[in-house]
Amino acid sequence: MNDKLRLHGFNNLTKTLSFNIYDICYTKTEKERQEYIEYIDELYSADRLTKILSDVVDIIGAHILNIARQDYEPEGASVTMLIAEHEVLPSKDLMEEKPGPLRDSVVGHLDKSHVTVHTYPESHPEGGISTFRADIDVSTCGLISPLKALNYLIHSLESDIVNVDYRVRGFTRDVDGVKHYIDHDINSIQNYLTEDTRNAYEMIDVNVYQENLFHTKMLHKDFDLDNFLFGEGSKAMSADERAEVEAKLRKEMLEIFYSRNM
Repeated sequence: MNDKLRLHGFNNLTKTLSFNIYDICYTKTEKERQEYIEYIDELYSADRLTKILSDVVDIIGAHILNIARQDYEPEGASVTMLIAEHEVLPSKDLMEEKPGPLRDSVVGHLDKSHVTVHTYPESHPEGGISTFRADIDVSTCGLISPLKALNYLIHSLESDIVNVDYRVRGFTRDVDGVKHYIDHDINSIQNYLTEDTRNAYEMIDVNVYQENLFHTKMLHKDFDLDNFLFGEGSKAMSADERAEVEAKLRKEMLEIFYSRNM
């Protein structure tokens, strides 16, 4: 464990976690496509997203100052929270690269943090593939790390594909006036994922250590066709149809994962 950094004033480094979460589904008919979009729109309404983000605020050890939320027509939702951040008392969890929520008492406020989510249901009549994307940003300053909420968000949104960015911006000064551009050790976002999450996903890192910029792509390993179908299950399909649908779904997932058409 490193000695605690003694600062001049307060820690004003900004730590931002941004990621896209994707859910993929095959909808054979127009009726199934509409039902899927309605299902997703209800499942991830502004009310439910507000509950998820409220849990995130609790996990990182802050409290809510203001909430703006909106459901859209024909579909989609947005929630933005301005949060007051607390200085977390030193703890074993804080000093180690260990996933999970911080549970300590809190003192003081730095009202310069926010949490946002926007959803994007999407489909196309050709091919029968529908997708749901949620864009989430958790931006904090001070000792509290938004990475503590990473596992909770991945599991809460039942993610097939996750693209995660983490960046530390700005600088803070120690008592001798020396600038510090990061205040914790990190070589990968994967350091903050639980073992079950790491085992469930294939992952690729693209990190720029000199810029304190970390990126991880995640693709869920388990492929059970029935988990990607809306309507009747795979038992209602012929073997050829199952193979065709599975190929379409895998292609869609790989294109999103690698960010290129195949």
